[in-house]
Amino acid sequence: MRLVVPRTSALRHVKPAAPACTPRAGNQQDRLDVEIVIPVFNEAPHLKERITTLRNFLNESFPFQTLVTIVDNGSTDGTGIVAAGLAETMEGVAALSLPRKGRGYALRTAWSRSTAHVVAYMDVDLSTSLTGFLPLVAPLLSGHSDVAVGTRLAPGARVVRGPKRELISRAYNLLLKLSLHSHISDAQCGFKALTRESALRLLPHVENDEWFFDTELVVTAERLGLRTSEVPVDWVDDPDSRVRILSTAMEDLRGIWRISHRRSRHQVRQQRNGSPSGFQHVTADQLLSFGGVGILSTLSYLLLFALGRPLVGTFGSNAVALAFCTLVNTSVHRTLSRGPHRGARQASPRLRFLAFAGGLFTISFVLTTLALSVADAAAGPSLGFELLAVTVANAVAALLRFSVLRARIFRPVGPDDSHSLRSLG
Repeated sequence: MRLVVPRTSALRHVKPAAPACTPRAGNQQDRLDVEIVIPVFNEAPHLKERITTLRNFLNESFPFQTLVTIVDNGSTDGTGIVAAGLAETMEGVAALSLPRKGRGYALRTAWSRSTAHVVAYMDVDLSTSLTGFLPLVAPLLSGHSDVAVGTRLAPGARVVRGPKRELISRAYNLLLKLSLHSHISDAQCGFKALTRESALRLLPHVENDEWFFDTELVVTAERLGLRTSEVPVDWVDDPDSRVRILSTAMEDLRGIWRISHRRSRHQVRQQRNGSPSGFQHVTADQLLSFGGVGILSTLSYLLLFALGRPLVGTFGSNAVALAFCTLVNTSVHRTLSRGPHRGARQASPRLRFLAFAGGLFTISFVLTTLALSVADAAAGPSLGFELLAVTVANAVAALLRFSVLRARIFRPVGPDDSHSLRSLG
């Protein structure tokens, strides 16, 4: 959805700070090289300190004309007032107040208004070392790149964060490589820049206004053939992060499904000419959609199994964890599979959905119970061996589940069978 927000007095531009090096002369003095957008939500206690840190760094170490724009996304703690105060008192700072949340919404609005040669953004927690900012924007200012992305996963990056976030990040970016054929190693790093011309070209094609905005932006840039560079960064996890991992992961999976099913003009032309579309074969999108949900489901299962084992025993914990993950897994696949041809179908009764989920649960339960029995007989009640056994059993069960899900959820849709397809609800 394209958002157009009119200019208001809430946007307070102050004369940009002078560069630390190479002073400009004549009519070049008012030229703005880089505008850095900082989306914020309820950051009043720390905003002044962090914007001061960023502004001081730019004044002392960055040799180009810059503006820092704080974009308040509907905060309720006075963040907008603090931002406006900084814009009025600090040289090189501007503030913009928006009525609702959304990182993509904030970036879309600010970048669309910018007059800078390069537009950029970073997270307000300054988790990324500021020393990486010049290497990020230098290829854009020199004309060698159109889009620049900070990466925490490429060689040369130094990252401090917990194993859970590390695993989720690597799994997510691996899914992007496989499903969307992206060459970007870290699509969600909050440290990006692009030329203004590239931003104006990309934004109309980017639909998401939340966290998936980052991924959709870089994938769209690749698809349009823009020159993209990556910069390894030093990054320290913020323990006070506001990111909700589960809801963000679900949003990302829906976004991946959506943009992976955008057909090229060549594919559309083939369909119009009656060429085979390949719907009857197992596609990479089907496998990777199933695999992405499966990774999250397996991690959730292992966590629930390990937590429940001391309380209800090995087999009880297995049953509870499987029941929960099977319901969630099936519901997610049902939601993700609703494409343009499936939107008009009526929902099936809930009883049929529960029966179908029960069948999938039975497959997994039988295999994992057998695996646990073998593991306990061979090595005794060892959590490590049990986790290994159920992981292998779940992998086997996943192959069976995929066959069933493909027949019911990934069933091919043709022009004449839209009324005959059955849904899980």
